[in-house]
Amino acid sequence: MKNQPISVSKAKRAIANYKKAIGRPDGMAELSIYYCEEAFGFLETCSLEDESYFVALIRMYERSLKFVLSLPPAERATYLERLDKLRSRGRHVGWGVQDELNSLWYVAVLDEHQDE
Repeated sequence: MKNQPISVSKAKRAIANYKKAIGRPDGMAELSIYYCEEAFGFLETCSLEDESYFVALIRMYERSLKFVLSLPPAERATYLERLDKLRSRGRHVGWGVQDELNSLWYVAVLDEHQDE
């Protein structure tokens, strides 16, 4: 990975292109969660210290939650399990990433219960 550019925008563009072309809610949930999983994998491997990368990860996590909560309740469980696991991975990153993910998680869970 040495001397290779990191492009958050290319990954986000791929998701935006999918949304324009197909845009199925389950596909959007899958792609956005996969983005977060891969972003964490990269952070855990490379120990990147880039605030803009962290902010992009947090924003995508938030979008993932919104996509998942837009799905019918019967389709949410697997996605929510993956998002829940991602929260704990944030503690190794620093920069308050885990705190932000936890805040987003708890707000989303409260919103979900209010909708019932």
